[in-house]
Amino acid sequence: MISMKEPHEVVEPVLNIVGERIALGPLDRAWIPLYQRWRNDFRIMSTYGDELSPITREAKDAWYESQSTTKESLWFTVYERETMRPIGLTDFFNIERDHGLAWWGIVIGEADCRGKGYAAEVARLMLDYAFTALNLHVVVLSVDEFNTPARKAYARAGFKESGRFRGATHLAGRHYDRIVMDCLASEFESPLLRSILEPGME
Repeated sequence: MISMKEPHEVVEPVLNIVGERIALGPLDRAWIPLYQRWRNDFRIMSTYGDELSPITREAKDAWYESQSTTKESLWFTVYERETMRPIGLTDFFNIERDHGLAWWGIVIGEADCRGKGYAAEVARLMLDYAFTALNLHVVVLSVDEFNTPARKAYARAGFKESGRFRGATHLAGRHYDRIVMDCLASEFESPLLRSILEPGME
């Protein structure tokens, strides 16, 4: 998918990291309506951890302005390589550079792109970016115990369960454990960026 900025002007998405089936690029103002739609999908948000409340376009515009310039988090738009359409978002947040730690999150916003293994590839690309480009030591995530597909995808990418917040998620009248998973740089072998960034590797 491409973005139309002006009549007859075709602008291809900017890409930072290109994997086998997934590519990652910066936030793009053109996709704000998509970001808003994904954020208003309660099914998505119930597994992402955000409050289940409607988000206006004005609020999403403000979110874009803050997140596109902050150094407190690092956001990427997730693209499906075959179609080059934006299908989700992924980010590092609560980054502690002194300790080499960051938390990671992902949203696959397009329903027809779930269950295809995209989340696992995004996780691998983000771990590669964290350890190879950012020189982080550990990446941490939390996932609800009922979200079995996500837990399996993260495990395939290299994450391991390291703890639980018992009953920390309250959804539809029930409490569920929130599982903490992490991955260490020493446990991860770069699938892509080392060959691009390390001198003499090409």
